[in-house]
Amino acid sequence: MPHKQAKEQTETRWLTRDVIGLALNRFLSDFGHEAGTAVLPLFLTLLGAPPFALGLIEAVSDGLSSAFKLIGGWIGDRVQDRRGWAAIAYAVTGITTGMYALASAWLGVLAARALGWAGRGFRSPLHDALLADAVPSSARGRAFGLDEAADTLGAIGGPAVALLVVTSLAAGENALGVYQLIFALGMLPGLLAAASILFLVRERAERTVSKRSFGAALRALPLRFRRYLIGIAIFGAGDFSHTLLILYAATALTPNMGAEAANGLAILLYTIHNIFYAVGAYPFGWLADRIGKRTMLIAAYALAVLMNLLLVSAPSGVATLALIFIIGGVVYAAQQALERAIAADLVEESVRSTGFGALAAVNGAGDFISSLVVGALWTLFSPSAAFGYSLLMTALGAVAIGYALRRV
Repeated sequence: MPHKQAKEQTETRWLTRDVIGLALNRFLSDFGHEAGTAVLPLFLTLLGAPPFALGLIEAVSDGLSSAFKLIGGWIGDRVQDRRGWAAIAYAVTGITTGMYALASAWLGVLAARALGWAGRGFRSPLHDALLADAVPSSARGRAFGLDEAADTLGAIGGPAVALLVVTSLAAGENALGVYQLIFALGMLPGLLAAASILFLVRERAERTVSKRSFGAALRALPLRFRRYLIGIAIFGAGDFSHTLLILYAATALTPNMGAEAANGLAILLYTIHNIFYAVGAYPFGWLADRIGKRTMLIAAYALAVLMNLLLVSAPSGVATLALIFIIGGVVYAAQQALERAIAADLVEESVRSTGFGALAAVNGAGDFISSLVVGALWTLFSPSAAFGYSLLMTALGAVAIGYALRRV
């Protein structure tokens, strides 16, 4: 009976002020920058940028973000108060979203996006380490699932507001000004996200601060975790940014619907993508705590393979596009929550922030490769060639992660 009561208390205690504060932080941040992201491909088109430009912007930004994820993770293990460092980085991402409005050429967008994603990379392991420390290991699937759900509710709200602004202001000839307004409005939630982590989240006073050098911290990561990262890296090399789906949908629908209607529907489909991302995150985490995180993550990777198969072989009608966006949202729901929850189980507390930084860096490197290669193959050959590459890499990644986690 005492054991049962202790278990029940643990089950209820995981949803604390810290977990809620971190979830609010994710919601506000994603609300702001996803509003900008939803119209960014269309804004770049008005600036005369080719598809390769979007791929390059995402690739450079993700590559820079990867480096800052490693740095942020290492610093997170060396400082007592991780909140202040994270708050500054959240503010930087919010401000740079508004800076898109000032760009008159796609290179200006590249500069602002790169700076914002550097801040996004730096803050990521700090946030994850705070969350991992705030809950027992038996509840990490749920905690990270809730965190992803909050993140994605912001990602739903942001594009939804962007769509409302686009439609209500009848963005046609005035599209450039409307997109610039959306970028400017996106700053405020980013700044509120910085305030939420600073004032609502508590740091563990008894936490041991590491004195390891950067190299020593990386070497302290366990071998099992490094093998896990290899599987993540292979999958990530084909896991392109889903903002490319917006461009794909708009391009496929324009011949039959016209550019304005196609652009609006592309944004709507991306919003639907994020709805499934939000709805799926917590249930996936809850289920993973009960039947195994490995099983759920492999299933998510298999769905990514299916999504790419549809992109390569299925006709690009509205129904097919909707299915593709839905599958993409479900994949993100499981992937983003479970990769981090598994990492928290594999890495001890003294290097946990560094481990989260390494995981985020590997994912960022994968995003760099996938976005650059997919964008280049699309521009030089065709969308089918681009998504065929992604199909191959995600399939190999699913096999690799199953092998790497065979004993987890």
